Amino acid sequence: MNRFFRPFTGSVMCAAFAMFCSTSFAAVAYPDKPIRLIIPFAPGGGIDTIGRIMAQKLTAGFGQSVIVDNRAGAGGKIGIETALEAAPDGYTMLFISGGYCANAAIYKLPYDPIADVTPVAMIGESGYLIALNPGVPAKNTAELIALSKAKPKSLLYGTSGVGGLTHLASELFDLMAGTQMTHVPYKGSGPALTDLLGGQIQVSFAAIPVVMPHVKTNRLRAVSVTTAKRVAAIPDIPTVAETVPGYETILWYGVLGPKGLSREVLARWSKEVSATLTNPEMKERIAAEGFEIGATDSRRLLEVMKRDIVKWTKVVKTANIRAAAQ
Repeated sequence: MNRFFRPFTGSVMCAAFAMFCSTSFAAVAYPDKPIRLIIPFAPGGGIDTIGRIMAQKLTAGFGQSVIVDNRAGAGGKIGIETALEAAPDGYTMLFISGGYCANAAIYKLPYDPIADVTPVAMIGESGYLIALNPGVPAKNTAELIALSKAKPKSLLYGTSGVGGLTHLASELFDLMAGTQMTHVPYKGSGPALTDLLGGQIQVSFAAIPVVMPHVKTNRLRAVSVTTAKRVAAIPDIPTVAETVPGYETILWYGVLGPKGLSREVLARWSKEVSATLTNPEMKERIAAEGFEIGATDSRRLLEVMKRDIVKWTKVVKTANIRAAAQ
C-alpha cells in the first residue's frame, strides 16, 4: 500500500509546491502590466504637469509603464469616480490636488471622500500667489485690504469656477481680512489669467508657476503667498499670514487608490514615490514649480485630507456658497 500511494503522494506534494511558488511569485510580481494614473483634469494645468513628471519617473521605478489618463469634467468628479470604481489591484490609481477636498465640501458626492479611498502618498505642498493687475493701486496685502474696504465689492477676483479651491481660498481671505471682493467664476484658470492680464478682473489667487513669468515681466504684481511660511523659490514675497494672522491655503498633490488596496501594493507605491521624490533631478523640478516635497507616507495625506474637508466645509457654510450646476 505504501508503495502504491508513494507516487500519488509525491505528485500532490509537487503540485502543492508549484502552487505555493506561483502564489508567492504573484505576491511579489506587482506590477506585471502597465498602470493607469488618472488625472481628473484636462491636460496642461499644474496638476497635469506634476502628474506627468511623476508618471515618467515612476515608470522607471516600477519597470512598467505608468500611463496618464486625463478624465476631465464636473470639477474633477468624473475622473475621481472612475478611479474609485476600479478594482483595488493597484493598476488604476488617482493623482489628486487639494481641489479634491474642495469638492467634498461643496458637492453631494456619490462616494465618501475618506472612507472609500486608500491614501497612498503626499507628493508636494505649495500655495497660491495673490496676483494683481498692475493697474490696481496696491503694492502689498495691507494696501489691497485697505482698498477693498474703502470700495466694497469694486475689486473683481477671478477663479477657476464656483466651489474650486481658488474660489474657497479667496472667500477665506474675504472672511478673515474683512474685505468684500466680487467673485467672477471662469471655466478654468487659463481664461481667468487672460482676463487678469487684460484688466477685466483685478485680483486672482493663482498657481505660482503660472503667475511668476508674468510677475517677472511686470505684467502682474504678486503681493503675497498663501502658505504659512514663505516659499523657498520666491523668498522675497511675504505670506498672507504676515498681514492676516492665521490665514493659510495649501495647494497639494497626492496619490490615492480605491478602497481595499492591499498592504503590499501600498508599500510598493510608497517606496517608489519616496525614491522618485528624493531623486536630485526630481527635487529640482518640483522646487521649480514652487513645491516643497511632502511627507511621502499615507498618514500625512490622510491627515491633510481630513483637515481640509473640515476647513472648506466651514468656509462654504459661512460664505453661503452654492454648488454650481454640474
